[in-house]
Amino acid sequence: MFDIGFMELLICGIIALLVLGPERLPGAARSAGRWVGRTRRLVRQFTSELDRQIKAEELKEQLRKEGGIDLDGVEKNVRDGLSKARDYEHLLVSDEDKRSDRPAPPAREEALEEAGYYAEQDAAAAAEQRASDSDAPQDKQATPENRT
Repeated sequence: MFDIGFMELLICGIIALLVLGPERLPGAARSAGRWVGRTRRLVRQFTSELDRQIKAEELKEQLRKEGGIDLDGVEKNVRDGLSKARDYEHLLVSDEDKRSDRPAPPAREEALEEAGYYAEQDAAAAAEQRASDSDAPQDKQATPENRT
């Protein structure tokens, strides 16, 4: 692309040192490095996207030449298959099943409550509470039952 040798870079560096000075030269070099890095990444992304597009076009052209997959034909085949399946649906599902008005399934919370899920959780929590209460140290006060 550019034919820049070591001597040209050395001359640019000396001129930059004279113009910017030793205090601002490191910051300017960092900024220039960032710009060069961003430019390289942009060029790399552009070329990779271009290569992907070219490969996709080549693949499409190859499929067309070989009489490959026609998306319209695939869609037509799927629709035909579904219509044939509907024709034979009556063999699998009786008329009563089709017509019966099934009640909607209960909400999740109602179903869990009917199944006794919450009752089991409440019983487990109560048992845990009793166990933790019996493990806790109890203050013994001087009561008539505790005196010996």
